[in-house]
Amino acid sequence: MKLGVMAAVFGDKSWEEAVKAAKSQGLEAIEPGAGGFVGKNHCDPEKLLKDKDALKRWTDAYRSQGLEVSAFSAHGNPLHPDTKFASAHKAELINAITLAGKLNVGIVNSFAGCPGAGEDAKYPNWITCPWPPYFGEAIAWQWKEKVIPFWKETAKIASDSGVKIGFEMHPGDVVYNPEALLRLREAVGETICCNFDPSHLFWQGMDPLVVIKRLGSIIVHVHAKDSRVDEDVVRWRGVNDPKHYGDIANRAWTFRACGYGHDKLFWNNFVSVLRLTGYDGVISIEHEDPLMSGDEGLGKAVEFLKSVILREDTGEMWWA
Repeated sequence: MKLGVMAAVFGDKSWEEAVKAAKSQGLEAIEPGAGGFVGKNHCDPEKLLKDKDALKRWTDAYRSQGLEVSAFSAHGNPLHPDTKFASAHKAELINAITLAGKLNVGIVNSFAGCPGAGEDAKYPNWITCPWPPYFGEAIAWQWKEKVIPFWKETAKIASDSGVKIGFEMHPGDVVYNPEALLRLREAVGETICCNFDPSHLFWQGMDPLVVIKRLGSIIVHVHAKDSRVDEDVVRWRGVNDPKHYGDIANRAWTFRACGYGHDKLFWNNFVSVLRLTGYDGVISIEHEDPLMSGDEGLGKAVEFLKSVILREDTGEMWWA
């Protein structure tokens, strides 16, 4: 396994500065934002695909530091009912896929997106219960008319480019749990894979270790991000929480740096189960801890995970 970083934590730095900062932390890989909600501060595929010199400068920057690009991040909502919004995210996703194919990166991480509840919707509608009946009818419409058709078309583009799409399971998105991910994969094909981020699963009540075992080889990329659930708040009003991330004292859950939500035993088991299912790729640190600065949060996560990840091949069992 290799330790990497999602480059959003270096949002105040240029690409050249970001890769140097990653190298200074002893990291081996970097995951640049390439569109969608993450933005294109470090990587604008549309521009790089049109300018060979700019592309060479961009690739030279990370290669000169001995880094690899583990994936491109194009987390957006190409299914948004606002066609202007959706079209922008779709174009950025396709450009990221094209660039990934050109550079043999192989993975573009994204969200599946969330449409409205009907053609006349103004905003996305994330539906989590089947009753009253119009909820169930809206879910069926979303999948049949929007989700599956879009991703069949996009998966074909990705497949032709030699790229896997790593979906991150995220509430507010139609693919927010492994059941939905597998449903989409069954409908669309094996290009649909998983960018595994345990932080979103913890507070929904899932066990990330169980999910890893069930998904297995579908996992093509991994985010290292923790979260802490405030059980007192959950007992009072449940886990769903629209409060701002900054309202930490009153939230049901909060993103934390690795080791500050769950202990070392969990993370030891996390990398062990990943290896058990065949994953030996990059563990990409994503910093979104509101109680720490970017520098401190990343530094603590790196220090913590360096003692957790499994780097060497197992070799022969001389004792067996």
